[in-house]
Amino acid sequence: MTTAATRVLVVDDEQNITDLVATALRYEGFQVATAHTGVQALQTAAKTHPDLVILDVMLPDIDGFEVARRLGREGVPTPVLFLTARDATEDKVRGLTVGGDDYVTKPFSLAELVARVHAILRRTRGTTNSRLVFADLELDDDTHEVTRGGRLIELTATEYRLLRYLLANARKVLTRAQLLDHVWDYDFGGDSGVLETYISYLRKKIDAEGPPLIHTVRGVGYTLRLPRENEKSKTGGDRKSAAKTS
Repeated sequence: MTTAATRVLVVDDEQNITDLVATALRYEGFQVATAHTGVQALQTAAKTHPDLVILDVMLPDIDGFEVARRLGREGVPTPVLFLTARDATEDKVRGLTVGGDDYVTKPFSLAELVARVHAILRRTRGTTNSRLVFADLELDDDTHEVTRGGRLIELTATEYRLLRYLLANARKVLTRAQLLDHVWDYDFGGDSGVLETYISYLRKKIDAEGPPLIHTVRGVGYTLRLPRENEKSKTGGDRKSAAKTS
């Protein structure tokens, strides 16, 4: 996971987008500041010295390309991830040639955006850890492998994203809305049935040969944690009953 000192500035003229992106990044452990214009972005960057800027190209005053140029001219060594509705090749080339490190077009997946942030920071500063570990469960972003107790677990892409988010927020209770927003598209309009289905898939794979780590918090959502004493006793009793009947 990232350290608490890693700072990200999110710049977009649409507040709903800055709110969504900022929330997702805070759950990953980043310190996040937001701005909605180019001038605000330059002022905030000067005050907060971000480690990375997520920068919308189409701002109401100064476009994102000019903001990136000014940041570079002012000697702020900040990686930039451009975020925009433009998807023309020439715009992507322009963004990368003015100092951008990556380019994401709208609409986008929050999971993909967060993964790109981690990748940029690994390349530029080495501030993120590619391995997430909780108890005997490990996830490695570099190899895209998941193991529990040394046993390799095969996951689909969606299962991997869901588990990664749970691991990045181990012991925290995540609401259904947070999980849907992060793992699926930020404008996902479906009900929570798809989430419950994938939680069930994960439990069958992750908790198959060990104490259950994925827990339901009634009326709220889900959390990744070790079982409590009463849950251990129940699990042990269930296994003994199963052994007697087998």
